[in-house]
Amino acid sequence: MVYKEVYERWQSDPEAFWMEAAEAIDWDQKPSKALFDDNAPLYEWFCDGKVNGCYNAVDRHVENGRGDQVAIIHDSPITGSISKITYAELQTRVASLAGALAAKGVSKGDRVIIYMPMVPEALEAMLACARIGAIHSVVFGGFAANELAVRIDDAQPKAIIAASCGLEPGRVVEYKPLLDGAIDLATHKPEVCVVLQREQCAAEMTERDVDWHAFQEGVAPANCVPVEGNHPAYILYTSGTTGAPKGVVRPTGGHLVALNWTMKNIYNVDPGDVFWAASDVGWVVGHSYICYAPLIHGNTTIVFEGKPVGTPDAGTFWRVIAEHNVRSFFTAPTAFRAIKREDPKGEFIKKYDISGLRALFLAGERADPDTIEWAQDIMGVPVYDHWWQTETGYTMVGNPAGIEALPVKIGSPTVAMPGFDVQILDDEGNQMAPNELGAIAVKLPLPPGTLPTLWNAEDRFRKSYLNTFPGYYETGDAGMIDEDGYLYIMARTDDVINVAGHRLSTGGMEEVLAGHPDVAECAVIGVTDQLKGQLPVGFVCLTKGVNRPHGDITAECVKLVRERIGPVAAFKLAVVVERLPKTRSGKILRGTMVKIADSEEFKMPATIDDPAILDEIRDALKTIGYAA
Repeated sequence: MVYKEVYERWQSDPEAFWMEAAEAIDWDQKPSKALFDDNAPLYEWFCDGKVNGCYNAVDRHVENGRGDQVAIIHDSPITGSISKITYAELQTRVASLAGALAAKGVSKGDRVIIYMPMVPEALEAMLACARIGAIHSVVFGGFAANELAVRIDDAQPKAIIAASCGLEPGRVVEYKPLLDGAIDLATHKPEVCVVLQREQCAAEMTERDVDWHAFQEGVAPANCVPVEGNHPAYILYTSGTTGAPKGVVRPTGGHLVALNWTMKNIYNVDPGDVFWAASDVGWVVGHSYICYAPLIHGNTTIVFEGKPVGTPDAGTFWRVIAEHNVRSFFTAPTAFRAIKREDPKGEFIKKYDISGLRALFLAGERADPDTIEWAQDIMGVPVYDHWWQTETGYTMVGNPAGIEALPVKIGSPTVAMPGFDVQILDDEGNQMAPNELGAIAVKLPLPPGTLPTLWNAEDRFRKSYLNTFPGYYETGDAGMIDEDGYLYIMARTDDVINVAGHRLSTGGMEEVLAGHPDVAECAVIGVTDQLKGQLPVGFVCLTKGVNRPHGDITAECVKLVRERIGPVAAFKLAVVVERLPKTRSGKILRGTMVKIADSEEFKMPATIDDPAILDEIRDALKTIGYAA
């Protein structure tokens, strides 16, 4: 079948489509139907089925004779080590940890916070929770104590599983003092903290703490506990506009069905193939595509402890792909911009044979055409941008390479996947014509595996996602759909600026700036202007080795935008900066930059990679007459 037929089959009978997809999952009790809509617009899926996430990700592969297949490859260029764990070994390790948690009184519905770096034990902790029906909440390792405390108070975990430290290029980040500080700040106190001691930094233990290995000694392994299809598998906190994090809930049954479906249909991998998502377990990509989806589908997954550059060089991605015969690779565009900045001519890739790779998938932020074209040129494989969110858990709009590789239109993540009826709406909620800029919304119900609500915050869920456009899920992104059904995401809704009455996308201007030969990375924000309402300001980071006068480069940038978008953009201000403020997952903190430019108060973003960058941005803005 071709994509159009598959999408139409879903549209004509969603119930049959998802019940068929559910056949690929091993249920303890099969669901009687797919969609439960008696509490609309809060929809749920596979509610009366009984299933276990860990069984589907681990045990069933062992029982089906694949126990000797490698499940997890841990590749850590920071420590210089590579290790491999088979499905049979993973089953033993996960059952042991689950048994220890159960012996400590952790049972179905209890929460466990996981605060770990990129080590296999992080996945084992997630799977051990799933095995006994506990709900895990992974918090990015090294997160600030006060932010971790907020999550402890919201999730109220019975136990916390942590590591003594995480490793960054050139430094060791001690986790235990951050964890202890968070527990001191939190009102809720966990009963036990399990600590994986790493040799790079041993943590000081308190009465509350127990060593990872000692915790599991003399304890019987746990069996898989079946849970209802709508039982939460995990809570994942995503940043909220109010500063309070939003706890996205992931239901077990739909999560298993949808993620399994994506591995072949979107990423085009077969069981046994090596799949690599270069992300972190603290983010949704790590949950969906480092831990769960590859293992549910019977793939080998890579847990990578390193960076795209500096561990040791801009060739580390190519080494991992070559050494482990990666078939499908998924990362954020920011990683490729970092590689391109260090190695613009692609010299490092010539040292490695990546001929086993079939495709590169990009997501997490807008993939600018320049980055996509550069990646295509040096890698020689298709580069597929695709679009989804923490809330959805997997692809809303992408290129279904396992069904039919559609023509790539650079700048578009391609077309809506089955389950997602994506539309462009105006402020009143009316559907807009092709190629018109508006709010991107998805007609309800959302498909299986997407968030049914927020943890302990149903009112906030409705307000954040459902109330603006009744009958739709509001994505918070702005864009347009062309006459072929291809979506173009131009900006977050907040990043559509109004210049003298003209609605303009900062993303469109960024695409133009990224095309300048000396620009490695860029961001455009709208700053307040008394005459025109808002004015765009461009920030550009230069490619390594460029040493031309900055004034010449910014003048060329201004000229480019005026030529490509026109004088209507009123683009007159650009400034060169060494780096851009980002979250640890690579998203540029444009909203914070706007507040600095407008001299407004702002809360330091919890996910910021390096707070010192904000001072550099403030200094750059002052040179062009903005920021107090």
